[in-house]
Amino acid sequence: MASAAPEQERSVIRARRPIVAIDGPSGVGKSTLSKLLARELGFVNLDTGAMYRAVALAASRRGVDPEDDVALGRLAAGIVIDFVRNAGGERVLLDGEDVSAAIRTPEISLLTSKVSACAAVREALVRRQRELCARGGFVLEGRDIGTVVFPDAEIKFFLVASPEERGRRRFLELQAKGTPVDLARTIAEVEARDQADSRRSHSPLRQADDAVAIDTTAMGIEQVLAAMLALVRKRYPGDGEE
Repeated sequence: MASAAPEQERSVIRARRPIVAIDGPSGVGKSTLSKLLARELGFVNLDTGAMYRAVALAASRRGVDPEDDVALGRLAAGIVIDFVRNAGGERVLLDGEDVSAAIRTPEISLLTSKVSACAAVREALVRRQRELCARGGFVLEGRDIGTVVFPDAEIKFFLVASPEERGRRRFLELQAKGTPVDLARTIAEVEARDQADSRRSHSPLRQADDAVAIDTTAMGIEQVLAAMLALVRKRYPGDGEE
């Protein structure tokens, strides 16, 4: 009888299909860790930040005023954002176009902070996120997943790191892509984004009361992933293990 317990536990886990929420400021490794954690657990990764970036890109291309909430809300409700996986990895599509690289420029990063502060945009995207994740079994990352989008998520993480370290990571990332970039300016942009995200009136960046905080400043991706997996497997024994 005792040998059946693990399988029964696994069945419960599969039936519940928990949602894992990963929140935190820019540059803490949320996107990378969300993908890795989802792969290890056999879950689906949904990059919510990319959805806001896609709206920002659409606004930039169509000349929509980032201060015009009505126009932004209409834009967000009218575009189609999809996620696909191909030989190049997970790709972000905006109305059928692969915009995975276009949404990661410094200009779009800054515009995203303004766009994400628009209540109408957030309402449109949160509605879509909830529809996509209704069956559970998703890993989501963003800035308000555990506080607004899925406040009842079974597992919540809040990742942090110093502005200097996050700026350095972003600098190296852009440099590797051949993008002209200045370290001091990149750090300043990170700090400006932090202030904008934490001070906005609608869904400001904050740690959920039941989230587990992890400071990634002096940790590598594999170390952080190991810590996250350990917690998931402690709460849901057998999940992500065969």
